[in-house]
Amino acid sequence: MTKEMPEALPVARLRRLIDVAGVAAALEGPQPAATPFGHERARDAIDLALALPMAGGHLYVMGGRGVGRRAVLETALRAAAAERPAGGDLSYVSDFQEPRCPKALHLPAGLGRKLAADMERLVEDLADALKAAFQNEDYRTRRQVFEDELKERQEEAVEAVEKAAREQGIALLRAPTGFIFAPMKDGHVLQPDAFQALPEAEQQRITKVIEGLQKLLKDALSAVPGWMQETRAQIRQLNDETAAMAVGHLIESLRETYREQPAILAHLDALEADVRGHIGVFLGYAEAQDQAPHSASIEELPPPFRRYRVNLLVDRGDDHEAPVVFEDEPTFERLVGRIEQRAEQGALVTDFLMVRPGALHQANGGFLFLELQKLLSRPMAYDGLKRALKARELRIESPLAALGLMATQSLEPEPVPLDVKVALLGDRMLFYLASELDPEFSELFKVVADFDDEIRTAGDGVPQFARHVAALAGEAGLRPIQPAAMAACLEDALRRAGDIERLSADIESLLDLLREADHSAKKGGAAAIEAGHVTAAAEARERRLARLRDRSIEQVEEGLVRISTEGAVAGQINGLAVLQLGGFAFGRPSRITASVRMGAGKLVDIEREAKLGGPLHSKGVLILQGYLAQTFARDFPLALSASLVFEQSYGGVDGDSASSTELYALISAIADVPIRQDLAVTGSVDQRGEVQAIGGVNEKIEGFFDVCARRGLTGTQGVMIPASNVRHLMLAPRVLEAVEAGQFAVYPIEHIEAGLALLTGMTVGRRGADERFPEGSLYARVEARLRGFAEAQRRFAKPDEAGEKADRS
Repeated sequence: MTKEMPEALPVARLRRLIDVAGVAAALEGPQPAATPFGHERARDAIDLALALPMAGGHLYVMGGRGVGRRAVLETALRAAAAERPAGGDLSYVSDFQEPRCPKALHLPAGLGRKLAADMERLVEDLADALKAAFQNEDYRTRRQVFEDELKERQEEAVEAVEKAAREQGIALLRAPTGFIFAPMKDGHVLQPDAFQALPEAEQQRITKVIEGLQKLLKDALSAVPGWMQETRAQIRQLNDETAAMAVGHLIESLRETYREQPAILAHLDALEADVRGHIGVFLGYAEAQDQAPHSASIEELPPPFRRYRVNLLVDRGDDHEAPVVFEDEPTFERLVGRIEQRAEQGALVTDFLMVRPGALHQANGGFLFLELQKLLSRPMAYDGLKRALKARELRIESPLAALGLMATQSLEPEPVPLDVKVALLGDRMLFYLASELDPEFSELFKVVADFDDEIRTAGDGVPQFARHVAALAGEAGLRPIQPAAMAACLEDALRRAGDIERLSADIESLLDLLREADHSAKKGGAAAIEAGHVTAAAEARERRLARLRDRSIEQVEEGLVRISTEGAVAGQINGLAVLQLGGFAFGRPSRITASVRMGAGKLVDIEREAKLGGPLHSKGVLILQGYLAQTFARDFPLALSASLVFEQSYGGVDGDSASSTELYALISAIADVPIRQDLAVTGSVDQRGEVQAIGGVNEKIEGFFDVCARRGLTGTQGVMIPASNVRHLMLAPRVLEAVEAGQFAVYPIEHIEAGLALLTGMTVGRRGADERFPEGSLYARVEARLRGFAEAQRRFAKPDEAGEKADRS
């Protein structure tokens, strides 16, 4: 052993244990209701966005799922909404002059519901009142008088012509096709053959008389259209007076009710004029109702009556504060509204009563929050939202009409002003992509609330977090949590954060664990959740997800995947990788080998050559070349050709966390010095040989430990990790037990030389004053081997140089 040999970490540094007494103190007494905890930066951003004017900047809330971003946002939105008025109602009514363009009525809260009910009653009363008025005996008598007067005048005109004809021996006959003049003799009409038997002169006289009478009849009848027009005008006036009497008092009552609402008064004026202008339609309805024993229901009334109803889109009558709306299905139509249609006689028809509100209507005057991923996945939804926010008005139209792809005629409801604050929830990548691909996105969503993925444990972080979790568990109806159980939950949060100084902010995952622990406590008849329940729940969760991990270990045990856990081999080392499958990550050892020979100073990354290596892995391999050149080839060329490969790796390889591992294998191959196979290695390295932190350190250690444990622990096995990763250690209890028993070890490595000392058992060596490595040291062997490659390459090159000189001569 040498002074360069690193020491194994004690058990106390392999996992942070939460102080149960401190947790117990935090959980003493009644627990307050759950309030937003942590995420001060994000909460300040939310407060700023809500303090700005509605159009001053919408909000984007980003962070990992489960960190409570929606709960914090909704709490802040409801607090802000409580300080704002509820806003008014929104209704659509018919524009009687242009039915395709319904008019919007903006009314005080609660008045829209009353107006809709009043108009329903008005429609019913109109139907009954008009039916009664036009079936009234007085109306029928007066109308009959006008019709009789017209008939009498027509009869008088015809009788005058008939009298003149009789005096001249001519009869006026009425036929289905009109009037006919015929000669008479002895009071009887002459038959055609009798007329033909008359003398020619008599026939001519009679014909001339008939022609005169026809002219007289024509003159008499020419006044009839004028008389009919007069009669129709009289009937129209009668109808108007009758309708005014039937409708006037109904509408006048509404005018009195809504005397302070100019928009409603204007609509009532237009409604009354429209009723009086469509009396003929109502008369037809009244006549059809003569055969009906009962009045028709509202839904059965014909379109002339439907047009007088009110379509209440937004009803704020029961609200006392501004609305807060979450739209879980943000399609185009569910955001900006839609116009429904119904089938009638094989055709699709619609009217203003079939206009439906969207989430923006419901949130107008308040707050709307959506999930960006869902918004972007619904066709036209993002464009519709953006258009409404930029224009600050809501225009209800179909998606095809918005694209200009639909030419069929439909309704065009009057746009309404939009005053809403929108908050989008999403992850960071979506925000960066949206900002990059759409410059207008950042113009609209100016305020960003970025939620932390972890919460620091410094200060009172742990007690506050414990109280927050206990409050949330209480709201979820879970059993009381014992302090030791809460400590176990917090340790799970430390493990998921991957840092003993930070707790994972993924509260939802922690609550899921507590729900399973609560189930375990229920099965056991326990009144509270204990540490054993939490441990059992965590183990059960791991067991459910660990099928592939267990299968991977079995493949090593069965010899299908070759991993050595004892002995020593030159140019071969155990690397460690992490596989992430859904929400479960596990470590898996990989055998890495290196081969060296004389060459042009190139390191061949077989993974890259096979197109299995990513750019970060290739970068790590190139760093190795820099370290070798700087450390050994100071006064001679690096005449080395080496190959590095992950054996039995059939998928992609990326990242530089194995670069120190590859460097150990490479130096072992160059020096032809065997390295221990009972150790696995992880860590990246820079050109100076400093070992750098990597991710997934707990999973990697446990992955190699599980393989060793399955084969049987020897007491010499262990894992080398970067020293900077020690703060991230939260190892499973099974590993801690083995370390405590001296069966396994974890070594912190700061420099590649310390790792080589542990792997080879040799003195690595450092250059002395003479710029040479100590005799017999590992680095002396490496430099000697590399210098030998350079000398050999020079010898091979000399004959070629001589030949080139001869050729030039």
